[in-house]
Amino acid sequence: MLLDPAGAMILPEHGLLCVSDLHLEKGAAFARRGQLLPPWDTLATLRILERVIARYNPRIVVSLGDNFHDRTGSVHMPVEFRLMIGEMARGREWIWINGNHDPDGVTDLAGISADTLDYAGLHFRHEPQKQPLAGEVAGHLHPAATLLRKERAVRRPCFATDSRRMIMPSFGVMTGGLDINNRAFAGLFEKSRLTAHMLSQGRIHSFAYHMLRG
Repeated sequence: MLLDPAGAMILPEHGLLCVSDLHLEKGAAFARRGQLLPPWDTLATLRILERVIARYNPRIVVSLGDNFHDRTGSVHMPVEFRLMIGEMARGREWIWINGNHDPDGVTDLAGISADTLDYAGLHFRHEPQKQPLAGEVAGHLHPAATLLRKERAVRRPCFATDSRRMIMPSFGVMTGGLDINNRAFAGLFEKSRLTAHMLSQGRIHSFAYHMLRG
């Protein structure tokens, strides 16, 4: 398993690339509710995804839920973004895992929708289970970690794993992070084995849980 600093996980032997929580069309979703946000989030997220796919040339792409920010995001998505996704998916298997923001799947996009996926000994789903299946890879919580360095707190998105399960960082550019000390993570990890693989300026920095700020 490889972890890319952009927030993607890769299984090189299986040609699989996984991202989570794209939250495409988030700006548009807020605009439909009367709250105007900059509308460039979808384009920016897809450009990053294009670069990651070009870097690894996977056979299979798994998008791990909350692919869109709401149920109608894929319906309203502009044509140019549909074409970008179509080009990325050309010649590949593309699997959209359903999330809590988009439980009905996607509309008129390349690939298929599914609630879960079991592949290569891993169990892919959007929301982590309290009692995980072996090899669970989940998203939903947008994990981040905080490290104290020279009396300065550094907070970054992270892959969080204790060898039983991994929770992926959010890939979308307009998504926040939730510190792994937040109560939402309570009971999900064996803290003595928990490692945060933090994303930072083109590199991954890995720290055991006890090294992080509580």
